[in-house]
Amino acid sequence: MEWATFQFLLPAIAATLIIAGIHAYLGLHVVERGVIFVDLSLAQIASLGAAIGVWHGLDPHEPAIYWLSLAFTIIGAFVFAMVKGHKAKIPQEAIIGIAYAVASAAVILAMSKATGEAEHLKDMLVGNILSVQWPEVWMTAGIYLIIGIFHWVFRKRFLEISMDPEGVAARGISVRFWDFLFYASFGFVVTRSVAIAGVLLVFCYLIVPSVGAMLYGRSIGSRLAIGWVMGILVSVLGMYFSVLLDLPTGATIVCTFGLVLAVMAGIRPFAVRTLST
Repeated sequence: MEWATFQFLLPAIAATLIIAGIHAYLGLHVVERGVIFVDLSLAQIASLGAAIGVWHGLDPHEPAIYWLSLAFTIIGAFVFAMVKGHKAKIPQEAIIGIAYAVASAAVILAMSKATGEAEHLKDMLVGNILSVQWPEVWMTAGIYLIIGIFHWVFRKRFLEISMDPEGVAARGISVRFWDFLFYASFGFVVTRSVAIAGVLLVFCYLIVPSVGAMLYGRSIGSRLAIGWVMGILVSVLGMYFSVLLDLPTGATIVCTFGLVLAVMAGIRPFAVRTLST
């Protein structure tokens, strides 16, 4: 790769590393909770807020679009937190799926009324990570640092809620309150990530490193380490393939994640057998 090309890609590489770092951690919680599609749903709800803002005359690049998206995401986080814990026999994942479908349809309706900005909305929804600039990278890093500190301070509580919500509720702790804090902080991350990388790539960052880590790691610490390493290496590898083969960057990274996960799953029996002997 030529030096000029590397310099052009450097902000995008930094952004992918930052996104991969925090999503690998959040993905562990999502997988443990069994709410695999919560990321897609919250991302689509955030997109709905942005689409409505553009429909009403806001420029897609205005800061107001981000805050409107975040407001919609927080509302979604509140709904998801309140649904959990009800005695009605309705899986939380069903509510998340319904929210995703309705938000997706509503985005299409809003886009149909904002024909002049349809192309901007398309870029906003699918992402264009190569266009990210250093100010966006630093702002994203600052937001994620604050969220990371918040999760570090309350890490034991969040892990308890994710892995044993019934036991936590039996001790008189409000599961709904802590669920809301989790989903709200998750919403901050998703809203920012989607604006940079798009819905599909963000979902991939959330789930694939966590699944890959579960193939080889047993403890939370080992899974985090594997997820971080996988997210970072695959991001750089996907970016390289994108430049080498002149392919869309986001889609190339997603496919690279899928290929690496398939390889990890394929060699797992041999790796486990080797380690056991």
